Amino acid sequence: MVTLAVTGHMDLTEESLPLVKAALRELLGTYREGLVGLSCIAAGSDSLFAEAVLEAGGRLVVVLPSRDYRRAKVKPDHARLFDRLHAAADEVLVMPFETANRRAYEAANEILLKRADRLVAVWNGSPPSGKGGGTADVVLDARGAGLPVDVVWPAGAERAS
Repeated sequence: MVTLAVTGHMDLTEESLPLVKAALRELLGTYREGLVGLSCIAAGSDSLFAEAVLEAGGRLVVVLPSRDYRRAKVKPDHARLFDRLHAAADEVLVMPFETANRRAYEAANEILLKRADRLVAVWNGSPPSGKGGGTADVVLDARGAGLPVDVVWPAGAERAS
């Protein structure tokens, strides 16, 4: 069994979505036996990863940063997919925070890294923004902890401006 966690950009362009999804399917195809995927199921990379885990026959573990995450942070255009992935999860962990904020996100990222054998980063390689808790920060934390990181950024992928 292998447990993969995901971090990644939320703001992928529409044209990038199928590229990233195909790259994730290819990567996860090598782990079909006993695959467990950890995801916060945010819009963009997290949800694409969660869908790919389920399509590969893996188990999905959802990590929610706070009790109000669904109500406060999930936009209407993502709500249906979020709810479907949430319902499909074998396990849902809710961080002990009432409100989604930087501390809640950092705690969720810590759980992802603590429980994972590897990190999948849908990441364009840009450095940390300095705000903390972003994709680059999670990659640096994983590498600092000795956790292997698989970077997924297919040719043609872009972030929305």
